[in-house]
Amino acid sequence: MERNKLELLAPAGSPEKMKYAFAYGADAVYLGIPDFSLRVRINNFGLNEVKTVIQEAHKMKKKVYVTVNIYAQNEHLKKLPEYLKKINKWKPDALIVSDPGILQLIKEYAPDIPFHISTQANVTNWQATKFWHDLGAERVILGREVTLEGIKEIHKEVPEVELEYFVHGAMCMSYSGRCILSAWLTGRSANLGDCSQPCRWSYSDKEQGEKSKEQYECGECLKKDFEIPNHEDTMEVEEDRHGTYIFNSKDMCMIEYLGELIDAGVVSFKIEGRAKSVAYLASVIKAYGLAFDCLNKEQKAKSKEQLLEIKNKYLDTLVHRGYTTGFLFGRDSVEQNTDDSHVGGEEEFVGEVLKTGRLKDWKIDSKKSYGVLIKPHNAIRIGDEVRIIQPQAEDLDIVIEEMYNEEGERIESGHGGTGKNIIVKFDSEVEEMSILFKKN
Repeated sequence: MERNKLELLAPAGSPEKMKYAFAYGADAVYLGIPDFSLRVRINNFGLNEVKTVIQEAHKMKKKVYVTVNIYAQNEHLKKLPEYLKKINKWKPDALIVSDPGILQLIKEYAPDIPFHISTQANVTNWQATKFWHDLGAERVILGREVTLEGIKEIHKEVPEVELEYFVHGAMCMSYSGRCILSAWLTGRSANLGDCSQPCRWSYSDKEQGEKSKEQYECGECLKKDFEIPNHEDTMEVEEDRHGTYIFNSKDMCMIEYLGELIDAGVVSFKIEGRAKSVAYLASVIKAYGLAFDCLNKEQKAKSKEQLLEIKNKYLDTLVHRGYTTGFLFGRDSVEQNTDDSHVGGEEEFVGEVLKTGRLKDWKIDSKKSYGVLIKPHNAIRIGDEVRIIQPQAEDLDIVIEEMYNEEGERIESGHGGTGKNIIVKFDSEVEEMSILFKKN
């Protein structure tokens, strides 16, 4: 299928992240305000921002989908009509909904806006897909539990419905996010967008007592069998000094199987991560964009090898929890990472390019050399070997040789969190919004 008939859909946790998503090749973004979205705490969208970014995206001929996908309680319904009336005027490309009660309000107060069914609605079969289509849904965002064969059957039985599928990002250990652990342990409801992620916590065994501390200090890792009541199976669990991660799902990564998903009928390929950094967005969106380009060249014999190269370059170096294909190939392919909370991180995000020009633009004595204004996110020093991911151009590998502050004075290092930008000398032009990584 041609690239222009497919959609690379990226998360936007802030107006800035939306700009990065589009710069790196996303066709559409999804976003929402905290009151009605499944991202409450790390979400920089208010009503004015939503209106503005919809207008900006449409000027770029990009799409914006607004999430209204909480499972509402009665008090949430009181605020919704006024919000939906405004959304109806601002004309996002669709609303994402899971709660039938909210859908009723959308039909009444935002009748001009198409709606998509959220993955929170747990659509895993073709009859459910047809049910939502009969109610007017243009698209269904399938539950992560659907297998590849299941996707094929849904598309075959209800071909008129667009199918969207998560291809990259965090996996909830519960059924499409329907989890009570967070509300039970912390009073924060996952289905109201406020999950405290207890599945990512480290758990320890109090009964080990002082003996376990001595074992940890000598480097020994405790192994124990985790028994499942009324079941023949046991799960071997390793526990280090931080505890164990018995609920910790690996992250989803489908980059090697985009061709199979396209053939199965998926048209929108969704990336999870509204709370992630701009560096994460840049790497993941560029990786999947390059993967689509690779598939469009119809070099099927070489595509798997090329997709693996893209994965190794852009995805394996990020901090993640290990990768899995989830339920795509059946239950046996689902994987947990019980050893630790994260893996990877061979590279460190050290800065983003705010502006590019000549050094003389900053009154630094140089006629030919390029200057790049960088916002540091971690320490960056003279002599560092840096990889630069650019939105459109090829990556660059450079060594930092000269660095200045914004007053034009030579410095040896720049540091994140200081509020002080730095200027770095380059021998070639660098695109604005480029991301800098250095090896750890």
